[in-house]
Amino acid sequence: MQKHTLHREKSGQFSNLANTLSYHQDTLADLITAPFSLKNIGLQMHKKQQNYSYETRQTLVNELVKQYPNLALNSPVAQNIERLKKDTTFTITTGHQLNIATGPAYVIYKIIHCIRLADALKKEYPSNDFVPVFWLATEDHDVEEVNHTTLFGKKIQWNEQQGGAVGQYELHHWEEMKADVAAFFHNHPESEVHQLLKKYAGDHVAGATQQLYHALFERFGVIVIEPNVPGLKSLFTNTMQEEVRRPFVEQCVHKANEMILRLGFTPQAFARPINIFQLSKGKRERLLVENDAEIIEAIGNHPEHFSPNVMLRPAYQETILPNLVYVGGGGEISYWIQQKGIFDTIGLAFPLLSVRNSVQLIDVTTQKKCEKLNLLWQDIFKPLQELQREYIQTNSGDELNFSDIDAISFQLNRVLIEQAELFDQNMEKFVEAEISKLSKQLEMIKSKFIKQRKGQLEVAMKQLEDLKFKLFPKNGLQERTESFLSFCKDGNISKMIDVVKNEMDPFENDLIVLLLD
Repeated sequence: MQKHTLHREKSGQFSNLANTLSYHQDTLADLITAPFSLKNIGLQMHKKQQNYSYETRQTLVNELVKQYPNLALNSPVAQNIERLKKDTTFTITTGHQLNIATGPAYVIYKIIHCIRLADALKKEYPSNDFVPVFWLATEDHDVEEVNHTTLFGKKIQWNEQQGGAVGQYELHHWEEMKADVAAFFHNHPESEVHQLLKKYAGDHVAGATQQLYHALFERFGVIVIEPNVPGLKSLFTNTMQEEVRRPFVEQCVHKANEMILRLGFTPQAFARPINIFQLSKGKRERLLVENDAEIIEAIGNHPEHFSPNVMLRPAYQETILPNLVYVGGGGEISYWIQQKGIFDTIGLAFPLLSVRNSVQLIDVTTQKKCEKLNLLWQDIFKPLQELQREYIQTNSGDELNFSDIDAISFQLNRVLIEQAELFDQNMEKFVEAEISKLSKQLEMIKSKFIKQRKGQLEVAMKQLEDLKFKLFPKNGLQERTESFLSFCKDGNISKMIDVVKNEMDPFENDLIVLLLD
């Protein structure tokens, strides 16, 4: 296998803000605690230790013990839960919605990134322990965003509309969905994927998803946490009550958004007057009335019936976890830089932010297609039209060599401008305008030549189109669409997790490109 890296800007796949978060966090100083670095993680440990109480730590451990009732004592997860009792233990966290069958590949990459970062920090700070955590967004209600996955280019969908938090959805027609996934691996009946799908079960989506990721990552000690439980919600009661009593989130986010705009970026989202939902069976409804005594009392009595929205959820997570770093994609981290004011208002330590590794996997079959088309791995990031144009020009001999035409055009333009300079300024402007028209006409003529030749090279053009579609579905990185399972053709997922884990680096900012064997 070969590993390459590519600067994110050269890939054309990331926004300016995402690139800034990856390479230049120092320019966002007013929106973050400090840029992500090994040195600053050391400082963050001290901040979090002063900001995280013994009582909160004990509650977290007790709730995790409840969530993992059948763990063997020698399980790496059981050992990490035990380590969390000590104030020298911290978490490295990522999270995601409850996509069926693990969803797009980058969800797996986020978790691997946390594992690698926790391992790296243990080497740097051996007297401390670092636990990778995967936070399940079980309270999310956007079922359309999570009820599907793409395997080998084909969409699998779980069609349920039960309403309310997706984590509480019952598993109606769940076996049919799992059978659709299993069908892709029917030639490997003894492979790991079939055992995993058996564990992908429970009473609700939250439990099934927790079981699936636990099965995938238990050996690395990853704690998969279900946050929508009374014991953990009780730790966030005061903050939710304060948001109803004297709403503060919207104002904090508004100030952050003004800073983001001044830096030349666009805010990812906007806060609401009250940033809490009320949960009930089949419903997740926004709270609309502030300073409501009944609601404030209800939050105190039953905090599990209430849910922070996207603008308040990070504060909930950081309240209950001894967390140092949040790992997420560029778009996801863009939400976080809107929220430091919220943390400051409630006296909560804001974590360091790490943009996850992005990984482009190129299998052997695709590599052979690239070789046949004389493409280097770097070439695949070029726009399709540019690839097609280059291929036509390269494979058309002298018949589409425009160098002579370009040379003559350049000479003509130069002579015309020199002649115009002998007259007045108006003549110069007239000639420049006409030269611009002539240049456009020449480009149209060249495009006609290329179009004619393109038809003659139709097979190669279709191969390039298919190649780009496979590597960049929906014109985005494959990790955003294709399931990680698509790269495990023999059904042995753990083997491929190890392959990717060995090549990922939590301190690598560039896009990682892996040419698989």
